[in-house]
Formats: sequence, C-alpha cells, structure tokens
Amino acid sequence: MNKKIVILGTVDTKGEQLLFLKERIASREHQPILMDLSMGGHPSFQADITPHEIANLVGKNLEDLTASRDRLSVTNAMTAGAQQKALDLLSRGNLHGIVALGGATMALIGSRVMSKLPFGIPKVIATPAAMPVYVGRWFGATDLVVMQLIMEIAGMNDLVKNALVQVAGAVSGMVEEAYDYRALKLPYPSIAVTEVGFSDQCAKHVETLLIEKGYAVYPFHANGTSDRAMDRLIAQGFFDGVIEIVPAGLIEAKFKGNRAADMERLDAAGARGIPQVWAPCCLNLTGAGPTRTNREKYTASGRVLNIDEMRAMARFPRDELLIGAKLYAEKINKAKGPLKLVIPLRGWSSLDREGSILYDPQEDRILVDEMKKNVTVPLDMEEIDANLEDFTIAKALVDSLIRFIEREKKDRK
Repeated sequence: MNKKIVILGTVDTKGEQLLFLKERIASREHQPILMDLSMGGHPSFQADITPHEIANLVGKNLEDLTASRDRLSVTNAMTAGAQQKALDLLSRGNLHGIVALGGATMALIGSRVMSKLPFGIPKVIATPAAMPVYVGRWFGATDLVVMQLIMEIAGMNDLVKNALVQVAGAVSGMVEEAYDYRALKLPYPSIAVTEVGFSDQCAKHVETLLIEKGYAVYPFHANGTSDRAMDRLIAQGFFDGVIEIVPAGLIEAKFKGNRAADMERLDAAGARGIPQVWAPCCLNLTGAGPTRTNREKYTASGRVLNIDEMRAMARFPRDELLIGAKLYAEKINKAKGPLKLVIPLRGWSSLDREGSILYDPQEDRILVDEMKKNVTVPLDMEEIDANLEDFTIAKALVDSLIRFIEREKKDRK
C-alpha cells in the first residue's frame, strides 16, 4: 500500500512510544512521517519534521518561543505551524492519514490540525485524556476518531505496547480501506437538507418530493455539529444545492444556545454560489432547559414549553431577534448564488403552532421585517399562510430549489 501516515507527538516527552508507533506503522508497509511538536524539552532523536521547522513556518524561533514560558503562545504557534505543514504535505500527496499521540494538549493540537484536512482523510487521536468535557471540542465538525487509552503513555510495559499496536492498526487499517478523498463524488444533483425533530414533517415531505424528482438527498441534524459538518462538506465541493429548513445554528451561536454552530454558519454555500432556499425553523425559539446558559433571560416571560426533564423551549426576546435578523441579512448580502426565503405565517416549527404558548406571529414579524431592512440585495421571499410543518411549505421549498437548479442547467448549456 505504501500510504504516508503523519504522526503528531512530542519526542521530548513521548519519544520511546512515538518511535514504537512509527515502527509498527512501517511494519504494515506504510511510510510514517513523524512531526515533532516538542515545546522546550530535549528530544532523544530527530524526527522527520523537527519542532524548529514547525516554529519557523509561522516566523518564530523555537528557543525564543519556549523561553517566553507563555504556554498558550507556544501551543498556538506550534498548532499553526503544524496546520501549515500538514496542508503542505497533503498538497504534495504525502499525507494519506494522520494520528496524534499524547495527552490533552497534543489531542487539542491534533484536532486543530485535523480540522484543516478534507473530509475522508483518516484521522485518529490516541490519548488517555479523553474526558467528555474535552472530546466535544476535539470533534468539532471533523470526521476524526478518538481512541481512549486507559493508562498514561509512560514507559513501554505490555499495556502501553498493546495500546500502541492497536493505534497503529487503527490508522493503518483506515488508510488501507479509505477512498481517495479527491475521488469522492456525489450524484448530480445532490441536495443537503438541515432538520431537527421540531421540523420532522417538513423534512420528510422535502426529502420525499426531492427523491421523486430524481434528486439525491443528504439530511443533516441542525444540532450545532452536523450542520457545521455540512458547511465543511459544501466548502469542500460537495452538494449542488441546500434547503436550510433549520438555519438556526447562527443565532444560537450568537446567544450561546444548546444548538450553537458557529458564526461562519451559512457562509460556505454563499461563497460557492450554490442555490439555497431557507425556511426559518427555530430562528424564533431557543432552549430554556437546565443546561441553557443565562436561562433566566429566556424563562422570565413565563412562556416556556417543557418537553422533558432536560429540554424546554422559549422564545428569543425582542432584542435578540433584532440582532439575529441583522446576522442573517449579512449572510444573504454575501451570497454569490441564488437564495430564497420561504416564510410560514402560522409558526416556524411544530412547537409554535397556533394554540401553543409559543405561538406569536407578531413577534415573528420582528425578525422578518428587520431582516428586510438590512438586506441590500434583491430579496426573493415567499410568505405562506401555513405552519412550517404543513405540506405547502415543503412544496414551496422544493419547487423553489428545483427552479434554481433547472435555471443553472440551462445557463450551463
């Protein structure tokens, strides 16, 4: 196979274990490339890529950097350098898989490096520091595997050797079976769709209608992770259009909601110029359960819908709706391709149907009207006297997207 597998680690603290891992990967007839990210110690041997080279890539001198004793600055610099080096190796065909071995700091660096690599490249983090509070940050929206080592990576006893053999086997097996990421293709036309449980009927109707028209459909749960992953795939060149039933990860990110994505949410489709059709599911609602940051602000009105012991939903207050509207207007203004909004007038999810404590079309208007005021490009918007979960909304979303796609087909000819 002779695949090239990059190993991230610190030779000054884990030299013996990294050398063993390198030898085990080589025994599988792959070419390991050890990138040493030591931050001040004295490595027992020289790696294929030295920490001096990594520091120099970001204009730093390693001795000066480590002498500062500013651990955060050192970590950030080495992370940036490792990201640059990994992308350089990838561009030259010298990276088919990557594995990070070490404690919490190395797992963090590894995850940041891996987040820059395309979907489909095998990525493994092996660490004894796989605590739940850390793992979510490492995963982000990246297709990586975290292997929890149950012992400290110290010495070379049989427990450590057994773990390292498995790490080598995991990353080697992944590169042996992985498709070439550059050859990953989706059928044309392929459509990404965001959804949550509160848009279940709308999503089902959308998927059925698209499939009936010969489209390939790829649903993503708008939980702050899956929708970010969708954006990464769009940026990587996947998908020919997107139906954003639930673009709420942006406003959730702004106000630290439980489904927060990031402030770059929705940028990828706009930058690529692929057709987009948005519905406003959950732009007006946010979590108000016990895990919600600043929960009191959202429960103060008393208009709270309890779902279970962990989940409750409340309306965004007026001030946050106004801020959110401007955020979405900015995304619309930047979009390079066709974009349409389909706005239900009788609630934006199954939770705020008429009769629900959360039903308030007048407050919904606040966001819509503010968005209109801040959009500086021609705005294609259709308002429909229905709830988001009604079939007419799904049909409007699908019909609008198909018109965009068909228009693009004609333009290509």
